[in-house]
Amino acid sequence: MSEQEGERSDRKKYEFQKVIEDLRDYEGSGTQLVTIYIPPDKQISDVVAHVTQEHSEASNIKSKQTRTNVQDALTSIKDRLRYYDTYPPDNGIVLFSGAIDSGGGRTEMVTKVLEDPPEPIQSFRYHCDSAFLTEPLEHMLSDKGLYGLIVLDRREANVGWLKGKRVEPVKSASSLVPGKQRKGGQSAQRFARLRLEAIDNFYQEVAEMANDLFVPKREDLDGVLVGGPSPTKDEFLDGDYLHHEIQQHVLGKFDVAYTDESGLYDLVDNAEDALADAEVMKDKKEMEEFFEQLHDGNKATYGFEPTRQNLVMGSVDRLLLSEDLRKDVVVYECGDKEEFEFIDQRQDTPDHTCEDGSEAEMQEREDAIEFLMNIAEQRGTETKFISTDFEKGEQLQSAFGGVAGILRYSTGV
Repeated sequence: MSEQEGERSDRKKYEFQKVIEDLRDYEGSGTQLVTIYIPPDKQISDVVAHVTQEHSEASNIKSKQTRTNVQDALTSIKDRLRYYDTYPPDNGIVLFSGAIDSGGGRTEMVTKVLEDPPEPIQSFRYHCDSAFLTEPLEHMLSDKGLYGLIVLDRREANVGWLKGKRVEPVKSASSLVPGKQRKGGQSAQRFARLRLEAIDNFYQEVAEMANDLFVPKREDLDGVLVGGPSPTKDEFLDGDYLHHEIQQHVLGKFDVAYTDESGLYDLVDNAEDALADAEVMKDKKEMEEFFEQLHDGNKATYGFEPTRQNLVMGSVDRLLLSEDLRKDVVVYECGDKEEFEFIDQRQDTPDHTCEDGSEAEMQEREDAIEFLMNIAEQRGTETKFISTDFEKGEQLQSAFGGVAGILRYSTGV
């Protein structure tokens, strides 16, 4: 995938995510919110026939309000389907329609159509409930990449997942392996044998823990990383304790000082080369470069207004936006120039006084990510979405307002 295609994909993913977040907030009384997933090989005429049948059967609903709302939703969906020919777009269509609670005992009819989702819809689904069905779409938007993680020494072990950009600890175990010192009058030979048996038993326990977790997901597994001190990790892998299909997925073994849950995070950091294509490493590299420029260079910008100015000047090489950024930009007309407010999306539009003291006239209010990405596209600037699932990514959101950039050259803005 080219960088340009990747940016379009990220933008589309963000747009879908925004719609899903809105849909999750909607609630209906009873089972009156209708969701339909249409796969690309499903004929539109068949879907229309299904909707018509559901409309007819809805006449049997006892509650007059629910009956009316369901039939209105189905009518709205049927009207939208008229815009399509024989088949849906390449990846299918998802339609949402229903009367949502708008407060004060009132309802509002909402209809949304999502064309060509990130992945093909696998099967036709008709769903009627008090909430819209968004889980299949959320699964499509989830971060890609699935890696098994194992950290161990002879005292403890932890296993878990790297899912996209998130490390998820899952299972842990502690060993009964005695220390190296001979105790209680046992002969050195007997003590050594018992110790080796205990080590072998512990390795088997760790392998069983990992196999139980990884084998059911082996078809989706992109790799397995093993970490710990030497010679523990070497003994574990050389001993063929892991299931043979999981053993084949091992990408490498890495030195890790800690084998508790924090060791799983250290393992991901130390396996940077093996995870070069994983999204978490791409995000970390962007943020590491940003912090280097912030502290030791002069090619970093952050915060909405300085970053906007640098974007307009064409000096931003990469625009860094937090995936959790939920802000709007309000544009005001102040004489012959524009001034901006950067506000929370749930905040009412504030009054604004121009820098010269005159009264401002609002021109527009727009999603901040859309606003900044439009400028970036016009100036040939790459846009990178940064996860908050690691420390520096979280800092982008909490300390820098979710907006930053790496510059082509120093500007002083």
